[in-house]
Amino acid sequence: MADNRPIGVFDSGLGGLTVVKELVKQLGNENIVYFGDTDRVPYGTKSNETIKKFARQDEAFLLSKDVKLIVAACGTVSSVAGDTADELPVPFIEVVSHACKAAVNATKNGKIGVIGTSATINSDEHRKQILSLSPESQVICQSCTLFVPLVESGWIDENDVVVYETVKKYLAPMIEAGVDTLILGCTHYPILSSAIKKVMGENVSLINAGTATAQAVKELLESQGMLSTNTQKGKISYFVSDITPSFSSIASLLLGQDVSENKVTQVDINSL
Repeated sequence: MADNRPIGVFDSGLGGLTVVKELVKQLGNENIVYFGDTDRVPYGTKSNETIKKFARQDEAFLLSKDVKLIVAACGTVSSVAGDTADELPVPFIEVVSHACKAAVNATKNGKIGVIGTSATINSDEHRKQILSLSPESQVICQSCTLFVPLVESGWIDENDVVVYETVKKYLAPMIEAGVDTLILGCTHYPILSSAIKKVMGENVSLINAGTATAQAVKELLESQGMLSTNTQKGKISYFVSDITPSFSSIASLLLGQDVSENKVTQVDINSL
């Protein structure tokens, strides 16, 4: 058995490209369709009802591209709109559960930090899942509202005083609590890893949800006989709801390869 249809991936903006990057590493021959809702980013400050509406529209677009599986490469959607998966005709993979499992396996002192958007943190989904896996763990959560705008604006240099001081202020509770493992609960956050590491120190393990999620996708496709038989390097199709002036530079940085505007198609997501 095999399934040569593409993998569908969506996010509130460009952060989900960090998940695409990990998928390419682990499943290099798979075709991928990526949708970034750059017109409506960030999702994390929206109401749960609005986030679910956006998620359904994003999923509908990917289904129109005949994907075999949908990855919600968005911590906010995974935390508050995961039930939209029940309406889908294809398998659905989210980022929260896999990040939680990785964190529980990584921690040595049982003190796990979680950073994410306001909606992600308010859902308390990470804490619930971590404690279900490891009841004795201590979970410290912190919303980092400015992280997504920083990344989407290209403000990511660990030596930039604005970036460093912003990260330092948000992570102060993590340092005070003595966490040894920190879940980057938004797929935008790995691009700030250098600044986060600089603040937290080298002994703190950072959990990139993209890595764990890509492994989960690989395992699902293998178990269901849905791997592609493509012998060539897979192709990535990029779609966004708005092509911003900084799109190419930020997208290329997140993915680790050139993503120029002429490779991207803008779509009217509100029509779905």
